[in-house]
Amino acid sequence: MYFCTDFTDTIICSKMQRKTLVRLLSVLLFIVSFSAVAQHGMDVKEIAPGPEGNKTKKEEIKEFINHHLLDSHDFNLFGSTDELTGETKHYGFPLPVILWDGGLHTFMSSEFHHNNGVVVSNGNQYTLYHEKIYRTDAEGTINYDEKHHPTNVRPLDFSITKSVVMMLLTSLLLLWLFHSLSKSYAKNGRLPRGIGRFFEPIVLYIRDDIAIANIGEKKYKKYLPFLLTTFFFIWFLNMFGLTPLGVNVTGNIAVTTALAVIVFLITTFTGTKDYWKHIFDPLGDGMPWVGKILIYIILVPIEILGLFIKPFALLIRLYANMTAGHVVLMSLIGLIFIFKSWIGGPLSFGLSFAISLIELLVALLQAYIFTMLAALYFGFASETHAEHEAHEGEVQHL
Repeated sequence: MYFCTDFTDTIICSKMQRKTLVRLLSVLLFIVSFSAVAQHGMDVKEIAPGPEGNKTKKEEIKEFINHHLLDSHDFNLFGSTDELTGETKHYGFPLPVILWDGGLHTFMSSEFHHNNGVVVSNGNQYTLYHEKIYRTDAEGTINYDEKHHPTNVRPLDFSITKSVVMMLLTSLLLLWLFHSLSKSYAKNGRLPRGIGRFFEPIVLYIRDDIAIANIGEKKYKKYLPFLLTTFFFIWFLNMFGLTPLGVNVTGNIAVTTALAVIVFLITTFTGTKDYWKHIFDPLGDGMPWVGKILIYIILVPIEILGLFIKPFALLIRLYANMTAGHVVLMSLIGLIFIFKSWIGGPLSFGLSFAISLIELLVALLQAYIFTMLAALYFGFASETHAEHEAHEGEVQHL
């Protein structure tokens, strides 16, 4: 995996690699785990009951958790609550709002905090309700149906939200990181240096044990850039969700849906004729069409349905696991403010810290599972009839 000239250099390289890896992991475990607990703990303090006191503590914790899981049109870094007045102040920065409603409407999200939350743009009034923008009147009225769902018109929203900002930052970070690594490789004779010693085995593992193992040595190269990008993109977003920024990007079903749709499109448009023949003629030439018609009435629709079930499983798995992790972690921290005792408080904090450590593993595991399944689907799509028969022969031989 690393290039050493002789046995002595190999031992030295191995020791240096282990030391670098241990240091990186140790610092990562401490910073991310501690900051995750600190961030959620700080946020929970903001939900202290106001002067009207019309909500119970459990209702406020539940409301805050639901609010945390939503995307937002501004970027809050932290907040503080005045214990005397109960007023909460948020510190952060606004983000641009871009709407299309009979024309283009652009303004900053900070305008929602003035004029009773109503923003006037090109003759229309808009208000923000549960992080969604609705057309309203001058008083900011929200109308509801019998199920208490808003019935106001929603314009097309192309705003730069908090999740979009984090995806852009993650993309820029990946571009800078791997561009620096490529320049380092070129200068040092294709030898890893610094943080490259940490990322090189990950890249090689994705190439050898995921791409080549599932797609094959002849066709893996055209899929490898996407697999590498997807793995590190999801992994970094998951890790950012455990920092004090607290942005639950992969817990947004729109993001996971977009990733799954890309996998579906690549699988569909790179599928070989043998792949499509297997879907519409799964039994092959083993029996005449007359005998297969009754079977195919059930079998072919199932195969076609499987085309859509696979990407759906991808998006639901990533979304559900990351959302569940945030809900469990914040619920445990919320117990601190429910128990208010010397036993319940430290116990809840200890469980929160343990869950934070587990979430580090889950962040990496979910990126790995998504990449592995995507490579598996690509392997099915690119497999030819000859390769399929060779694979079946190997299985029978075993």
